[in-house]
Amino acid sequence: MKTDYDIIIIGSGAGGGTLARHLAPSGKSILILERGGWLPREPENWNAEEVFQKNRYVSPDIWHDPQGKPFQPGTYHYVGGATKMYGAALYRLRKEDFSPLAHCDGISPGWPISYEELEPYYTQAEQLYQVHGARGEDPTEPAASAPYPFPPVSHEPRIQQLSDDLAKAGYHPFHSPCGIMLNEANMPYSTCVRCKDCDGFPCVVHAKSDAEVLGVRPALEYPNVTLLIHAQVVKLNTNSAGTSVTEVVTKLDQGETQTFRGGIVVVACGAAHSAKLLLMSANDKHPNGLANGSDQVGRNYMFHTSQAVLAISKEPNHTQYQKTLGLNDFYFGMEGFNYPVGNIQMVGKSQAPMYRGEKPIETMLAPSWILEKLADHAVDFWLMTEDLPSPTNRITVDRNGTISLNYQASNQAASNKLYDKLKSMLNQLDMHEHLIPRALYMKNDVGVAGVAHQSGTCRFGTDPKTSVLDTNCKAHELDNLYVIDTSFFPSIGAVNPALTAMANALRVGDHLLERLK
Repeated sequence: MKTDYDIIIIGSGAGGGTLARHLAPSGKSILILERGGWLPREPENWNAEEVFQKNRYVSPDIWHDPQGKPFQPGTYHYVGGATKMYGAALYRLRKEDFSPLAHCDGISPGWPISYEELEPYYTQAEQLYQVHGARGEDPTEPAASAPYPFPPVSHEPRIQQLSDDLAKAGYHPFHSPCGIMLNEANMPYSTCVRCKDCDGFPCVVHAKSDAEVLGVRPALEYPNVTLLIHAQVVKLNTNSAGTSVTEVVTKLDQGETQTFRGGIVVVACGAAHSAKLLLMSANDKHPNGLANGSDQVGRNYMFHTSQAVLAISKEPNHTQYQKTLGLNDFYFGMEGFNYPVGNIQMVGKSQAPMYRGEKPIETMLAPSWILEKLADHAVDFWLMTEDLPSPTNRITVDRNGTISLNYQASNQAASNKLYDKLKSMLNQLDMHEHLIPRALYMKNDVGVAGVAHQSGTCRFGTDPKTSVLDTNCKAHELDNLYVIDTSFFPSIGAVNPALTAMANALRVGDHLLERLK
């Protein structure tokens, strides 16, 4: 197999898959190295028991918490990365998220680029990932240079009632930006069938706007692009001066090692694994890890202060595709609390087998009909508060490559305010005045294993003393190494990070195209 390429991209998710698609028409030789394989297309893709109880698609990786206790993180290693399982909620950060913002627990730092610089790439990413939405409904929405490429996904009756009730109570519900290939005007020809098995499930009909379907597969139509699966990169070697990466050492499926060389090397393994790779690549010139002269690699880990809860509707909720509504009225604060609070959005419709996977002890003796009745009346919400970066919230790696995650949550007061606010609204929404916590990440609390929104371990900035990457996401200390997953985030805002990662990959892609000239 060929071993020399113009560009090597390590990882094929929201960052790597998008970049590969953007660079493919350049004619440059591109190698995509993916640790996993193709996610199997099988009936179990849409089986809640297989996905939520048996964790069929979860990586077998084991991490450790600060006390050394092992846990299984909710990570996925497939072509398309974590986007294979995401809910495809493709939000832009708010304009204010790019500037320093005071929170109850401290300051969320500004970005070294402005919203205006990233805006054209947000628009491109929305078009590439076929986002459905409606401008002008969300009062916190930043300015956009184009409408959404597809109309908003309609609310089903119970969610439409929820939207109407919220509006009647003086709030501003909006249609969530959804990345699904749905044609409601011509359903016989729609790829998406609008099912309940979307958020947290892989899509067996390839109707989710993920990085495999809309990134990697289109890239592979170009003869200059090569994908190697079951290829885990274990180390990056540099030249003797330590100024550029010369070798990408890869462990293949059968255990053998293959070394590749690329003029430009792009790391996009996810925030934890990108940091791990740089730390594991220490050498004489980079004794603390590659690109880690600032001692920032692995630090400032963020993944949102999130709560998944269900409310009990007085009337049955027969919604199939539930993830169509959002509420940002409290994004920047609320009456009596002058700090940002966060985002409320719907999460995928809960099903009885999920409860047994999430709460095995509590549901062990519960008859199935009780769980079915609960699911029949459940309306499921995701509450998201910004998680502040802290140098002590970090990824470290031992000599065997085992990841340890040290993490303490921030903005808990704001998160509690958001929970209490939603609970106080239920009597206006034709629901019982109770919220039931859900542990969406297998048998663990969201706080320890819910790593879907992980970010921040290789922040970008203008000062090499306090950041890992420059504004083009190139490592300050190496002239051909880039990191383009959510590692680069200096802050995370309070909306899903996927679209920002995709937009930034397009931005960095344009920089690389200029460089490759």
